[in-house]
Amino acid sequence: MNNIVEIESVKKSFGPVQVLRGVDLSVARGEVLVIIGASGSGKSTLIRCVNGLEAFQEGRIVVDGCELPCEAERELSEDKQLNEVRKGVGMVFQQFNLFPHKTVLENVSLAPIRVRGKTREAAEAMGRRLLERVGLKDHATKFPSQLSGGQQQRVAIARALAMEPHVMLFDEPTSALDPEMVGEVLDVMRELAAEGMTMMIVTHEMGFAREVANRVVFVDQGKILEQGAPEQIFDSPKEERTRLFLSRVLKH
Repeated sequence: MNNIVEIESVKKSFGPVQVLRGVDLSVARGEVLVIIGASGSGKSTLIRCVNGLEAFQEGRIVVDGCELPCEAERELSEDKQLNEVRKGVGMVFQQFNLFPHKTVLENVSLAPIRVRGKTREAAEAMGRRLLERVGLKDHATKFPSQLSGGQQQRVAIARALAMEPHVMLFDEPTSALDPEMVGEVLDVMRELAAEGMTMMIVTHEMGFAREVANRVVFVDQGKILEQGAPEQIFDSPKEERTRLFLSRVLKH
């Protein structure tokens, strides 16, 4: 199967508010897909559905051949499908969500020990390699409070990579950072893209989106309004709504 993520007619509501209105989207192996759109358009909800953090009511989501249960099915199952999907999906959030009482190395190696069953020695060896990969090998024994925001987010990326995921999801990973720290996180993401990691990225960093994306998807009011190569979306969008959104965000 060439596509690692298949999303078909997915609908999601929070009470009376419909957030996703029948989304169809696929992501190929090795593809970097960037999702853009105004706040509240459904971007974050969409990728949270892909790793099961949010339950969708209608449609289908299949990740690496494993189908996620919809909301009604979740209530009847024991989440074995959900756990299987999550093992292969790395997630990086706006907030870093690191364990404050554990060192950087412990934060990175904990899940491989608990979930993957790795020995502590093997998990820590991999953790050190990953910390070197994100430029933090000298910070392994520090605690999160001793790091800058950009460093903490790079630890969060290393922690997600420690689960050896097949696809990485990023939910506005730079939005909580001071401007001078954004670049160091984007550099790590650029390297992952160059190495062929499959990535779904929600971001407001339009220059980064243009540079790294294979495809850009514009979401508006819970629907995919337009998608295409970065140069097509940014230079000659077809939809008036896309043009209006880009005219606003590219001014800043």
